Amino acid sequence: MPDTAPAGVTETSSAPPYFPAPRAAGCPFAPPPTVLELNSAEQLSRVRIWDGSTPWLITGYDAIRMLFADPRVSVDDRKPGYPHWNEGMQSTVHQRPRSVFTSDAEEHSRYRRMLTKPFTYKRIEALRPAVQRITDEHIDAILAGPRPADLVESLSLPIPSLVISEMLGVPYEDAEFFQAQANRGMNRYATAEDAAKGAGALARYLAGLVRAKADEPGENLVSDLAERVSAGELSVPEAAQLGTGVLIAGHETTANQISLSVVALLEHPDQLALLRDAEDPKVVAVAVEELMRYLSIIQTGQRRIADEDIEVAGRVIRAGEGIILDVAPANWDPRRFPEPDRLDLERQDGPHVGFGYGRHQCVGQQLARMELQIVLPTLFRRIPALRLAAPVEELAFKHDALAYGVHELPVTW
Repeated sequence: MPDTAPAGVTETSSAPPYFPAPRAAGCPFAPPPTVLELNSAEQLSRVRIWDGSTPWLITGYDAIRMLFADPRVSVDDRKPGYPHWNEGMQSTVHQRPRSVFTSDAEEHSRYRRMLTKPFTYKRIEALRPAVQRITDEHIDAILAGPRPADLVESLSLPIPSLVISEMLGVPYEDAEFFQAQANRGMNRYATAEDAAKGAGALARYLAGLVRAKADEPGENLVSDLAERVSAGELSVPEAAQLGTGVLIAGHETTANQISLSVVALLEHPDQLALLRDAEDPKVVAVAVEELMRYLSIIQTGQRRIADEDIEVAGRVIRAGEGIILDVAPANWDPRRFPEPDRLDLERQDGPHVGFGYGRHQCVGQQLARMELQIVLPTLFRRIPALRLAAPVEELAFKHDALAYGVHELPVTW
């Protein structure tokens, strides 16, 4: 995904700006200045995307919350006018099984119900000891290994994939294969073909695991899906698609959030100290919420289409027009968050929209929160002298990816 206008697209003062827009040099944590400027004038504006279409970009906090919750806004990517991320997504739209991520109304409710049980508070809290163990094991390996260490390779990527392995019910002997496929498209030099092959391998693997769990169920997500298949509520391909979607949505985003949070905290040592020294879990929880607000790693927007005319913030989005919900500027909206460009781990200004809002908000948000609440304090308590091994301006940030982060994170101590 390009972060500037593609070849042949000329910027003019009267044309809508191209989206996604580039970030400002020297401001790795701030949303692109283009979207911040748009939001300073209005909560929604027209932008151009890769195919020349001009969907609405929603940047204001109030407007984005309203549209996230509005039933007239559809996530069905088969509808004409839907603002696809890229040509590949557009060309394969009719080849992918429907899922919780691309369905509306009753169809969405049906899929969502199937994912409720694995993400209950009880299930997530039961994973805490496993997440702590996995985190400590990886920090042990970092301390025993060479310096500098790459935290992306040694911490940020493996921990979420191993945690999701536990949650899905992947057998221990398959964990290495599963982790390799989950990370296949996340390498700095990974191609679209690499990502597609990784996703395909995971879908085939999960289809086989669904069939196996039908005979030997356990307390895990795939067993829950297998139960639905046996009851005739889901097909095996649908179950595999749901499992793969949960993996990709929760694994890549959490990995990038961990890495970027480490960079932000190392650049704000006073805030790092607040998190490292906190003894109250509630203080840690508030700190994690602020990191998610401040960083807002989904940088290409969440895509939607209007089913009916919708009036919002003094403008009218017509039926059939594309909508891009951009949470980064909404989470930096000064109408809602005083001094939004300041990282304040004690901030009490209210909820961010990093996980979305309304019926389509992230089903795995509590899992992501729990992982961050464990990984970040544990890392800084166990390696208190941790520091970047390269200047922040030399880090390779993911300007061209769905989820913002860093390709490598060299650290020493």
